[in-house]
Amino acid sequence: MANSMTGYGRAEKIQGERKFTVELKSVNNRYLDLNIRLPRQFNPFEAKIREELKCYMERGKVDVFISYEDTENAGTSVRYNKKLAAEYLQHIREIADDFGLEDKVSAAKLSAYPDVFTTEEETEDVTPLWEPLQETIREAARQFASARAKEGEFLKNDLLQKLEEMEQGVNFLSERAPKIISEYQRQLSEKVRAMLQDTAIDEGRILQEVAIYSDKVCIDEELTRLRSHIAATRQELQNEGSIGRKLDFLAQELNREANTILSKTIDVESSNTAIAIKTEIEKIREQIQNLE
Repeated sequence: MANSMTGYGRAEKIQGERKFTVELKSVNNRYLDLNIRLPRQFNPFEAKIREELKCYMERGKVDVFISYEDTENAGTSVRYNKKLAAEYLQHIREIADDFGLEDKVSAAKLSAYPDVFTTEEETEDVTPLWEPLQETIREAARQFASARAKEGEFLKNDLLQKLEEMEQGVNFLSERAPKIISEYQRQLSEKVRAMLQDTAIDEGRILQEVAIYSDKVCIDEELTRLRSHIAATRQELQNEGSIGRKLDFLAQELNREANTILSKTIDVESSNTAIAIKTEIEKIREQIQNLE
């Protein structure tokens, strides 16, 4: 099954006052590149999260966004720094005495001074949170994988259509090649007769020239390899797992054979067909970059 490297998945799980949200989105990349953004308290789970996600993907640059809300436990507490407040109050009274000012300091005003009240994050045992988080990750990953598979199916069908068009061009060249040789032999014979007029024609010499010409323009081997690579590409598109790299290699081989054929063709029809084959190969190479 062909999978696209672009995809999206999102899942949300509510457990009492707790809410877990996981979002995945990806673009093309040669290897698997997981960029995970998660709350600080979930840092101990990062290695587990990576292993979990690798079960659903093999290639692509994947951005993972994980958020967590707990309305019952805010996770923070207020701390009162009594010693600091006492020092503020002592210095305020000293200022009042030094300058003959009225000393009117309320508790509200004193509490507003820096660091009299501070907030601290409470340490929470996050171990029980792994199971609901894992379930959320799996659901988002399933949606993500489904989206990739759906787009991959469209890509596969498009590639199969392009391979069909390429094969039609290969068939045309296979039929056309012998005709080119026959046409060359006819033209060569006519030219020789015109030059020699009534002189006897050395048919053996003509056949020798035709053989040399045939060897130069023969594309039988290239056409055979093209057919083989087309068949291998079709087969690879039916395989499971990551197939993008193998298809990229096959596309390079297809292009190599097409270049050789184009360099050997001399008539307009054959050249145009070879160019059309190369054009389809380029389209295939572009599409393959989107496959996992």
